[in-house]
Amino acid sequence: MKAIVINAFGGPEVFEQKEIPKPDVRPGHVLVRVAASSVNPVDTKIRSGLLGMIAPDFPDAVLGCDMAGVVEAVGDGVTDFAPGDEVYGCAGGVKGCPGALAEFQLVDERLIARKPATLGMAEAAALPLVAITAWDALIDRTKVSEGQRVLVHAATGGVGHLGIQLAKAAGATVFATASSPEKLALAASLGADAGINYKESSVEDYVAEYTGGAGFDVVFDTVGGDNLQGCFTAAALNGTVASISTRCTCDLTPFHQKALSMHVTFMLLPMLTGNGRARHGEILRELAELVDAGKVKPLVHAERFSFAEVGKAHALLQAGGALGKIVLVP
Repeated sequence: MKAIVINAFGGPEVFEQKEIPKPDVRPGHVLVRVAASSVNPVDTKIRSGLLGMIAPDFPDAVLGCDMAGVVEAVGDGVTDFAPGDEVYGCAGGVKGCPGALAEFQLVDERLIARKPATLGMAEAAALPLVAITAWDALIDRTKVSEGQRVLVHAATGGVGHLGIQLAKAAGATVFATASSPEKLALAASLGADAGINYKESSVEDYVAEYTGGAGFDVVFDTVGGDNLQGCFTAAALNGTVASISTRCTCDLTPFHQKALSMHVTFMLLPMLTGNGRARHGEILRELAELVDAGKVKPLVHAERFSFAEVGKAHALLQAGGALGKIVLVP
């Protein structure tokens, strides 16, 4: 089968197209004819070697975490899927799980679900990694509930735009940060009740303006670095901070002073460890219901790329030139 592979870590130029063996179907697995994928920051970090320890094995490592496609064949023991089913999931692109940038992908049936009926393949492929991340942080871990004030950072980022919609679907009042009026308008279209331009307003200022100084019940950090420190400042007494990027050094004094709770999400762990895979499939099934009910939609970058152009897509994402998820089609 045709595949886009890497045989060394490096820049976007390391991708190459090759013919590699088509996977054999195994028990508990599904062979999917891939119709679309998308690009996430973790894909670029694996390709560059920054996260080389979780990369698929060389030679001919196939990247691409997200996938949407059509079931080609099912292995022994698979009862929930049949050939012809349209499915989506975050089911590869890491060690032990070859990725989606190929004609076919062999996936653990627990990691996938039937795609939302109201979405095309490309739009469905934009959802799995970011949606599972936001769901784990806000629904499973933080348990956002009706009436809470939730602050979501990076409103139009991959995870952030799903965070807005999931928190809103849970009944929260949602505040979102972004860097421009255009992005704040998009946040409003996704359900944000108020938008905050973080370049024009300090944390202290918007906490005062929107909460009367009390702080937010839940703060969702999708940025990391110095932003995490500001999340502690923005949180209310006994509030909760959820983060997807905690590779930083922070002063925990405000964390202690406010008796905060914190949840860290690393959604690749079920793929890497084998533990908790079934929950990902469950989340995707519940997500599809929300999508088909009109409560959640993917924000997709206007320009689409072929699998052969994945290097260009990686470069665009790393340059900060994407608005929403970048999708790839064979």
